[in-house]
Amino acid sequence: MKIARFVLKIVAFSLVAAAAVCAIIAYWDKLTALFHTAGSKLQEKKECICKSEYDDYVE
Repeated sequence: MKIARFVLKIVAFSLVAAAAVCAIIAYWDKLTALFHTAGSKLQEKKECICKSEYDDYVE
């Protein structure tokens, strides 16, 4: 009985892993767009924070 439970747990884990891989493949374009927009927003914030008030003046 213990072996059957163990085998069923392995099968369940395999199915969950396969479903996760399928979901990643199915939504790959949306995931990359999400990460790209998040990266752009972070870069935008970084430029705003790092910008000095003296950058406008030429030495």
